[in-house]
Amino acid sequence: MTDEHNININHKDLDEETLFVVSQTFKALGDPTRIQILHLLFDREYSVNGIAQALELRQSAVSHQLRFLKNLRLVKYRREGTTLYYSHDDEHVMKMLEQTIEHANHN
Repeated sequence: MTDEHNININHKDLDEETLFVVSQTFKALGDPTRIQILHLLFDREYSVNGIAQALELRQSAVSHQLRFLKNLRLVKYRREGTTLYYSHDDEHVMKMLEQTIEHANHN
């Protein structure tokens, strides 16, 4: 059996919206800061300030990246008083990120 029989993806033409979402997802994962933010959100939620402190970044930079990730539905937030707490919102992307990190660390 060849590799093409082991893949469960339907290889018909991709529509424009799917192409756009896939390319934007890879764009999101192509930025070191966004990777750091998503990696931080693997196991728990953080406030913007918490992310900024943990990654030693300015709050404005974190907010900008979170807005990008939220627009792609890669992160979500909940409000507690005046504080927003962010967490990841897409298990598929988180698994892909985890596998890519494992691949990078593979010797």
